[in-house]
Amino acid sequence: MPLFLVERNFADQLDLTIEDVLDIQAVNDDTGVRWIYSFLSPDKRKTYCLYESPSAELILDAARRASVPADQILPVDQFDPVAFVAPGG
Repeated sequence: MPLFLVERNFADQLDLTIEDVLDIQAVNDDTGVRWIYSFLSPDKRKTYCLYESPSAELILDAARRASVPADQILPVDQFDPVAFVAPGG
């Protein structure tokens, strides 16, 4: 499944409740996208979220339906630095 990095800018500090997260997850499930995890900026006004999705358009649709911003959606590839380390050191 393709991976995407979603940058979200919030006007105010982000303060999600469990209900907010469950609502977002329900919209994502209905749209066919999977939220893997997010990074939150120190000021709590920007997030960088990793998603699996068939397309960027589906992520944008889910964001609109969940009433959350999706300022940039970038396709990304996974890179695991451990794969470049020789066994034993």
